[in-house]
Amino acid sequence: MNTNYDSGARALHWAMAALILTALGLGLLHDALKPLNVMPLHKSLGLSVLVLAAVRVIWRLTHSAPPLPVSVTPAQRALTAMVHGLLYVLMLAMPMSGWASASAGKYPLSYFGLFAWPKLAVAKGSAAAGAAHQAHGVGGWLMLALVAGHIGAAVWHAAKRDGVMERML
Repeated sequence: MNTNYDSGARALHWAMAALILTALGLGLLHDALKPLNVMPLHKSLGLSVLVLAAVRVIWRLTHSAPPLPVSVTPAQRALTAMVHGLLYVLMLAMPMSGWASASAGKYPLSYFGLFAWPKLAVAKGSAAAGAAHQAHGVGGWLMLALVAGHIGAAVWHAAKRDGVMERML
């Protein structure tokens, strides 16, 4: 039995890891990076995350995950399921809340300058715009914490050499 993720799952994982880490960094540091005008790039990366997250959910629903090694305890399995579930929720909710928040703004949405991305019907100053903005900010910090925990767990498993990290390599 193969204990590694298939090449499609691995490609989606690493592409999304790069997109999410870059988008998180630009989003959390956008005030400090204001002279560089990083927000259009942040928004395009977020929209890319949204598209790939949808693909990833479909992939995950149609492809089984390989079994975890027997050395992974029931508590670790439960924590893994919870963190992965929250990451999937945030991979969809973060770009959606960002899209809603940006839709209420005065600037047009563009996908890497290649084409206009449609805005959602969210009015500037509305409760929906405020909620989207708030959710996006809080979600960014939650995503950062989950990603840090995910990376920490991967490093821990690599140090243990229990085969968990190698499943995604």
